Amino acid sequence: MGGRGRLRVYLGAAPGVGKTYAMLSEARRARERGKDVVVGLVEVHDRARTAALLDGLEILPRQSLTYRGATFTELDPAAVIERAPTLALIDELAHTNVPGSRNAKRWQDVEEILEAGIDVVSTLNIQHLESLNDVVEQITGVTQRETVPDEVVRRADQIELVDMSPEALRRRMAHGNVYPPERVDAAFANYFRVGNLTALRELALIWVADKVDEQLDRYRADHAIAGTWEARERVVVALTGGPEGDTLVRRAARVAARGKGADLLAVHVTSADGLTTGADPANLVRQRALIENLGGTYHQVVGHDIPRALLEFARGVNATQLVLGASRRKRLLTRGVGVTTTALSGSIDVHMVSHEATGQGRARPRPGAALTVTRRLSGWALVLLGMPLLTLALRPLDLTLPTEILLFLLLVVAAALAGGMWPALTAALLGFGLLNWFFTPPLHTLTVAEPENVVALVIFVLVAAMVSTVVDLAARRSREAARSRADAEVLSTLAGHVLRGESALPSLLARTRETFGLSAVTMLERGDAGEWRVVSTSGGMPATSPGQAEIDVVIDDRLVLAARGRLLEASDRKVLEAFAAQAAVALRQQRLREVADRAGPLAEADRMRTALLAAVGHDLRTPLASAKASVESLRSTEVTWSDEDRAELLATADESLIKLNRLVSNLLDMSRLQAGVLGVRLEPVAIEDVLPHAVDDLGPLRDRLATDIPPDLPELTADPALLERVLVNLMANALRHSPAGEPVLVHASWHGENVEIRVIDRGPGIPVEAHERVFLPFQRLGDRDNHAGVGLGLALSRGLTEAMGGTLVPEDTPGGGLTMTISLRRAT
Repeated sequence: MGGRGRLRVYLGAAPGVGKTYAMLSEARRARERGKDVVVGLVEVHDRARTAALLDGLEILPRQSLTYRGATFTELDPAAVIERAPTLALIDELAHTNVPGSRNAKRWQDVEEILEAGIDVVSTLNIQHLESLNDVVEQITGVTQRETVPDEVVRRADQIELVDMSPEALRRRMAHGNVYPPERVDAAFANYFRVGNLTALRELALIWVADKVDEQLDRYRADHAIAGTWEARERVVVALTGGPEGDTLVRRAARVAARGKGADLLAVHVTSADGLTTGADPANLVRQRALIENLGGTYHQVVGHDIPRALLEFARGVNATQLVLGASRRKRLLTRGVGVTTTALSGSIDVHMVSHEATGQGRARPRPGAALTVTRRLSGWALVLLGMPLLTLALRPLDLTLPTEILLFLLLVVAAALAGGMWPALTAALLGFGLLNWFFTPPLHTLTVAEPENVVALVIFVLVAAMVSTVVDLAARRSREAARSRADAEVLSTLAGHVLRGESALPSLLARTRETFGLSAVTMLERGDAGEWRVVSTSGGMPATSPGQAEIDVVIDDRLVLAARGRLLEASDRKVLEAFAAQAAVALRQQRLREVADRAGPLAEADRMRTALLAAVGHDLRTPLASAKASVESLRSTEVTWSDEDRAELLATADESLIKLNRLVSNLLDMSRLQAGVLGVRLEPVAIEDVLPHAVDDLGPLRDRLATDIPPDLPELTADPALLERVLVNLMANALRHSPAGEPVLVHASWHGENVEIRVIDRGPGIPVEAHERVFLPFQRLGDRDNHAGVGLGLALSRGLTEAMGGTLVPEDTPGGGLTMTISLRRAT
């Protein structure tokens, strides 16, 4: 086959929406059209309707791999490539392959198959996209361990969204079309809540919409379509760095809010020559934060012609509306940016927004001198001394007028290079007079006899004026560029500094003091009574009020940055204002972290107290009531009990008290773990010495237990009592949820420096996305029955294992069920 195969991805918001069903339906339609279709790997998850679609399709054999004593099956990409079909079906693109496979990830297998020229159809849930990993964790509380780089999916030739409303998906689950009945309640109560499914559905719709936007932009670019297609409202607001920017951003946000799903973008155009344009960095920093808080994005472009640069950006993002501010300057002869932009906007709607600073006649500040005082004095010296000396030197010589003009022009250029424009212009006028008086016939008069000499003298003056202007402009631009570069470096350092560390505000103030050579920089906050309070300071004696500082920058109604040491130039003050704005952001972030840090433990403690009260109210009462009933029955004189009945009542009371003792012990150990006062005594331990005691604690359930302990298993480092508690909890949990007649296997092995103990059951298992949540106290997920206890067993088991320096991780048992793996260090 020639060329790369095409990839089609069925994307869904959550498991169960019908991605695999849609993929198989498409495969059957493709086969009916005469395509050679094979099934590389499809997971039907015991769903009868999905499995029925496999009938008649060629299914390639999977490869078998052995890992940690268990056998797994995975996709065999070599078999697919050797078979060379037209289309291959490969389910679950984000799947992680078993160690020892050809590739670590299934999407890498798919890449190989595509490179072989084979088309592939695959499936993916939105939570497995790498860029959305943290967002999904925030929504659902579940960390997705299996992810696919976004770029892999974006390169797909076709992405089809398999959509289903949360209510419809929950109905499917209730009917048993997604998970077995015993897992439905846990799924409803956790991952598959309506809020979770709605949020995941929105993520999927937005991601696909962005993908469609990319395709539309690519189509417009490929077909050279410059006009705006109003497929989606996009509002662009132009920022100049002036004080009116806040008003413009809020107005643009209101315009965008009128259209559901409209995008909001802000753009600032900087001059292409690198010169400053009067933009205030502090205003831009504040306005950028505002636009991002309102859900928009900030952009910066470079352009020589501001109206055309704005419109090029707007058309490039397929904008439908452009928001501009009315000019702050009164214009008599020029049209201004707003009028020019409106005239050239074409199909883009332009909103001209007035503001408080409109037409106030504020002119741009005139730039200062481009050259140093020394250079300007050197230029004037060349003019005042060089011109007379050159005239005296040329008079005895019999030179032609063009030669003399060139020599005077050379002196003018030297004056321009040394002193700038004004010395050079003076030299040009003085040279014109000297040439006319001393070297142009008739001599010693201002009359010029020959017309050619008039032309030569005029050209001399014009050339001298142009050279002096160019030299002065070059010097000014060089100075402005150097200053802009220095400011950019300072602001770049500032931006990176704010993002580092939790103590951003003190560090930022120290950086500000060092950058501007100040003796002290202080952040002041005004209290409710009007008094000033020092929030943070760096350097020597701080200013306790704005009046004590040489420089004070007002950030908002309550915050002021006060600096002591020296006065700053206006250009330096602009950069200082940017520092002040970032300092305010750092202060807010610091306070938000402090609030979150205080609220987290309180919320956790409150949750623990609530759960503990629930446990006392239900799980402690049940064994107590059973034991009390048995004892009261034995003490009753109204009934004569047989020996068998008495033995049964005593066994019931004993079993209830054992449950009660175990529950109280778990609660106490969990409280010790969270308080950090659990005593751990590590020593070399043989599993053969601990396992029998743990098995005995299981009572009658121990008959359903099978063990596989190698005779040469090395000792491990653990606390024998704690390890026994961990094993009892894991084995009891596995036995409680294994089907009748299915034994629970305890298997041990060692790998390198670690000894691993596995408790393997054949129960219903738990979803991969809930693997970590089962270790939260008072959680019952997957295997857990809502009436099986307070849900402390797994949480306590992981805590005790980690206290011994080990790990406890869940894995899916091949063929169904759950495997809990304890890993501890080998004894040395």
